Amino acid sequence: MFNFVLLSLIIGLITAAYLFRSNKKNNLPPSPVGFPVIGHLHLLKEPVHRSLRDLSKNLGDIFSLRLGSRLAVVVTSASAAELFLSYQNDVVFASRPISTVAEILGYNNTVVSIAPYGELWRNLRRICTVEIFSAARLKESLEIRRDEVRGLLRKLHVATSGGDEFVTVKLRPLLTGLTLNIIMRIVAGKRYYGEENAETKEVLGLIREAFELGEFSYIGDFLPILKLFDFDGFVKKGKKHGLALDKYLQNLVDEHRRNRGKPELEKTMITHLLSLQESEPEFYTDEIIKGLVLVMLLAGTDTGALTLEWVMANLLNHPEVLMKMKTEINDIVSEGRLVEESDVGKCTYLNDVISETLRLYPPAPLLVPHASSDDCKVAGYDIPRGTWLFINAWAIHRDPKVWDEPEVFKPERFESEIHGGKFLPFGRGRRACPGMGLAQLILDLALGSMVQCFDWEKVDDVAVDMSEGRGLTTPIAVPLVAKYKPLPILEKLVL
Repeated sequence: MFNFVLLSLIIGLITAAYLFRSNKKNNLPPSPVGFPVIGHLHLLKEPVHRSLRDLSKNLGDIFSLRLGSRLAVVVTSASAAELFLSYQNDVVFASRPISTVAEILGYNNTVVSIAPYGELWRNLRRICTVEIFSAARLKESLEIRRDEVRGLLRKLHVATSGGDEFVTVKLRPLLTGLTLNIIMRIVAGKRYYGEENAETKEVLGLIREAFELGEFSYIGDFLPILKLFDFDGFVKKGKKHGLALDKYLQNLVDEHRRNRGKPELEKTMITHLLSLQESEPEFYTDEIIKGLVLVMLLAGTDTGALTLEWVMANLLNHPEVLMKMKTEINDIVSEGRLVEESDVGKCTYLNDVISETLRLYPPAPLLVPHASSDDCKVAGYDIPRGTWLFINAWAIHRDPKVWDEPEVFKPERFESEIHGGKFLPFGRGRRACPGMGLAQLILDLALGSMVQCFDWEKVDDVAVDMSEGRGLTTPIAVPLVAKYKPLPILEKLVL
């Protein structure tokens, strides 16, 4: 025990001395007072995006933090984000930090969302753009989205027992089930939510544990000696889960390989990628395919469901907005017909409501961190190679310098304001989220259908608590419970 403490102290002193010399050499962005060894780790209080915004009030919209052995730069304004993520600097900051969770679960940092900038990432991005999220591929999955949204409407209708009285519902499980089934049917031709079997329980457990592992930054990434000794068992636990997750993903790929030609698997993403594997095996390896499935599964389910929950919470607290949206849908969709994807593109106010929700409650408040691949100078500051970059989208979205009444839920702002670089829910530049088109389609159709087919109200006429919970994707703290009753249009739905 004594040797461990002594070794930690020596490494800490060496690190502190190195960082002191580095600070003297470079003109870094301003930084608060920190401690030896841990630097400013103690300042990262939950929720981190709020604590970083508070620090910026004294330090400015570009400041630096020493997170143990790591240097990080934090950006909290649209103009500063523009400097880092556009022009020549977009390439410099197009890489990602290397992290323990990404190594364990992300095939050693080789999946598209976290891969370092380079040839591998460019190939993965091309696959996403051309083979997964192209307009043609999204059109092929239209019936899946339509079918699952109609299934959600049926579940809600059945719970009313066919009556016209208000009933209450906890929305999060239904919305999570909706997005999970859409993604899994697109990827693998399977639906899990609502299907009670061993495979369903396994998959839901794997997803839940993956989010638990990624919910917080592992301290060993900032104090490497803790990772070396794995004092809290995090690495061991992560590797065990990574093996289980990989086994499940490999089974999916092998199942599709064995059952090529089956109608239910013909149009899945895995089948399509396996067909490409035959002609370009060096690009479409099993590991690449598993990594793409993993990103779809983890990034596509939770964020969509939580955004829908935030939207519904906003609508319940602003019934006038809900009524305006319902009126728009009824004006655009011909009488006696359920809303379709082709309709919601014309529903500008519906899209404004979604945009305003994403502004106030972005699913990734700090986006996915960037990392500098070379020394550079930005806004007069020296930024060393390997610096982590946090873009505080949440703070940018609430900046009173660029948004009128930034704390107010006001969808109408998107009718007139040019949001450009100050609206970043899906990131910006080369590393912007490639799945934003699919996400928008799911959000539009699900929200439009729920508003068209039901009347919604707050429970006991009490305002919905809009407090933020803890988590990688910032859930609403108290899961939303709403009152609703069916409307006659549902008679057009085959029950």
